[in-house]
Amino acid sequence: MASLTLEHVCKRYDSSKKNQDEALAVNDVSLDIQDGEIIGLLGSSGCGKTSTLRMIAGFESVTSGSIRIGTKQINLLKPAERNVAMAFEGYALYPPLTVSQNIAFSLLRSHASKEKAQARVKEIADLLEINDLLELYPPLLSGGQQQRVSLARALARDADVYLLDEPMSQLEPLLRAKLRARIKEHLIARKMTSVFVTHDQTEAVALADRIAVMSDGVLQQFGSPDDLKERPANLFVASFIGEPPMNLFRASLRIDSGRNLLDVTSDKGQALFQIALPAQARWSGMAAGQKFHLGLRPHRVRVGEGAAATSMTAGLTAKVVSNHWLGDQTHLGLEIGDAFVVVVTDGELSHAQDQVTLGVPIESLHLFDAATTQAVFHGPDMPRAEQPRHRVAA
Repeated sequence: MASLTLEHVCKRYDSSKKNQDEALAVNDVSLDIQDGEIIGLLGSSGCGKTSTLRMIAGFESVTSGSIRIGTKQINLLKPAERNVAMAFEGYALYPPLTVSQNIAFSLLRSHASKEKAQARVKEIADLLEINDLLELYPPLLSGGQQQRVSLARALARDADVYLLDEPMSQLEPLLRAKLRARIKEHLIARKMTSVFVTHDQTEAVALADRIAVMSDGVLQQFGSPDDLKERPANLFVASFIGEPPMNLFRASLRIDSGRNLLDVTSDKGQALFQIALPAQARWSGMAAGQKFHLGLRPHRVRVGEGAAATSMTAGLTAKVVSNHWLGDQTHLGLEIGDAFVVVVTDGELSHAQDQVTLGVPIESLHLFDAATTQAVFHGPDMPRAEQPRHRVAA
């Protein structure tokens, strides 16, 4: 296996029928992927993640920039010369060959012995639970079965880098969860440098050591799952990562008698509440009147009796609009003025309650500059005493 490096990689498609902005599919993406690391490319449809993967594989040319495996620049090499294994989203199996022959194809082409190829096919078939399919032909398989065969064919190879395009999108949830754990263990045990594309953040968090979040061809942030959730680089990452998504408001800084206060409003400008910022926080460089986007993670906001003890707000109440008990936590839909807020709590809330008290502790707070949308403050980085999570009385 080997490290993988992308330096200022761009991909521009033929723009004869499009304007220049639309034709730029990947814009100045740089990634430094370590030997044996598992990387997720995460983003919505059309964000450039699959184009990036296909450039690494050699199925798309690189408009500018370079791609290296170890010290070898590969972006000028033919796909067959790169020693890269790829599982395609469209499967791309050979219809005249059985499942077993499809998986063993690249091994036999690289002059592996039949015994080695058969042993490898059995190992991967056991991993992906496709032993009963080995003598069947691809046209007889379901979409999910074909996807597992495509994945098996890629994992069976002895390659420097493994590229997986939406590798489990067609699998039913229980099987997907089981195979995610097995595949991750397999990749780690064999130190297989891997890059996979997904639009599913749950899959990205479950599989990846680090995640590259992309939007409109631009790399927004490259970091660990914890970095993306607790220290998002900008407003896009903050709103994209997290389930339920981050609650977002508008806010401006006000200085009153030496105290730093955030006046929080809805998108429509209605005043909602105030946050008294703690004195130990570093607010240097922020000026009175400066405007922000304020983000609050749903699971960080405190609910019910005792919430005010860890809060930077006073007397904050919200109307209960929806109340969903999921067996281990409650998802509350709340209204504060004309703003809708989602809060997650460990306790089960009585359905009879139509109003709750909320507390906003320092660790729930994220601030993004209104002009640039770049992060300027993350509450989870603040030193704080551990506070118990208050269970809401039934």
